[in-house]
Amino acid sequence: MFITDIKRVIDQVSREKGIESEVLINTLKEAIISAARKKIGPRADIEVHYDNKTGEVEVFHFKEVVEEIEYSDSELTLEEGYEYDPECEIGDSLGIKIDTEEFGRIAAQSAKQVIIQKMREAERNAVYENFIQKKGKIINGIVQRFDRGSIIVNLGQAEAVLRPRDQMPRENYKRGDRIRAYVLDVLEESKGAQIILSRTHPEFLMELFKTEVPEVAEGIVTLRCAARVPGLRAKVAVSSMDSDVDPVGACVGMKGNRVQNIVQELRGEKIDIVQWSPDIARFVCNALSPAEIARVIIDEDNQSMEVIVNDEYLSIAIGKGGQNVSLACEITGWHLEVTSEEEYSREVKEGYDSLTKLTGVGLSMAEIFFKSGYSSVRDISEADFEDIVSIAELDETQAKEMIEEAKIILENDLRQEAQEAQEAEQEKDPEPEDDEEIEKSEDN
Repeated sequence: MFITDIKRVIDQVSREKGIESEVLINTLKEAIISAARKKIGPRADIEVHYDNKTGEVEVFHFKEVVEEIEYSDSELTLEEGYEYDPECEIGDSLGIKIDTEEFGRIAAQSAKQVIIQKMREAERNAVYENFIQKKGKIINGIVQRFDRGSIIVNLGQAEAVLRPRDQMPRENYKRGDRIRAYVLDVLEESKGAQIILSRTHPEFLMELFKTEVPEVAEGIVTLRCAARVPGLRAKVAVSSMDSDVDPVGACVGMKGNRVQNIVQELRGEKIDIVQWSPDIARFVCNALSPAEIARVIIDEDNQSMEVIVNDEYLSIAIGKGGQNVSLACEITGWHLEVTSEEEYSREVKEGYDSLTKLTGVGLSMAEIFFKSGYSSVRDISEADFEDIVSIAELDETQAKEMIEEAKIILENDLRQEAQEAQEAEQEKDPEPEDDEEIEKSEDN
């Protein structure tokens, strides 16, 4: 046999490379068949038998007994057949055992290349199958090198890539540093599995909580959702299956030690742990903490909400660069508009003043319109008359007249605003006197 002690080789490769021995045995058979056909001919019918206990390999070349040979690599005459089986007949197929040493050096080299190629394919498949199971999990690795801003991470069996967009801002690594990251995706490519890592994905934050908080790993505390501005701020919504367990307190830990471990891993990223609630208004109020919410106005059709906060909490609710309200929008899934009480009161007054310009609309009617979502003359001008009929209890004619009146008032208001703006601009930058008047002034 041109491969000595084949059983030992198969067992060793299977153990070291994590490849099933059956895959290697099938690869060996294919390689021997390929080598035999190179030596004998492309039509040769070759069968290979492998003994799992002894590691012995037997190769058989099957030929059909014919009267006249057309293809010598797959046929033999009756006289030749008698040499192998004295009782053979025309049409029989005889299996002739052959010695693999007869394949020659070139055929053996070809078989070796097939084995190596198949082993590489099997190894790539084994790596892919191994890491596809780790998708969505945190993995540890060592920084191996840098490539066009990406970090190539050695994971032992394979290499992974941490692209620039998946790296935390202001993080610096050098070769040999240990790194933890989230397995974002595992792609099966011709060159092997491509493993994509991330340290900026919200799921990375949630997986860190699973490793630091036993109640999360046990399923007592549920991580509902998370949102991040990587390296700056994040919000995590949590709830508890046990009424006796405070989900926020469990995630914070004694003296904040649990959440602090995560903050350190994320290089100081501020983390807000929010109590999740099935009541969306309550959930929004929790998500905007530490700001105190005065009231909320919900528009369920558009999944939007106007949030009114005390004046002193406006900047806190919005957050630096709008981070707080932006993250709150992301974890709640609602569009949030944050307004101070002073601004809201002014908007309400302007809305009431606008509505009371309409004939027959007093404060009580204006309040009805306001509660129905029509807070200005503009809203009335764009309304359907059927809605006005149902809200104001008017007939069809009266409703249409109100909408037409609203359009006229709105047009006049816009014209007046444009005129006032033009006058203000002229006062700010008065037109210069014409040249003739300037000359007369100089002569005098």
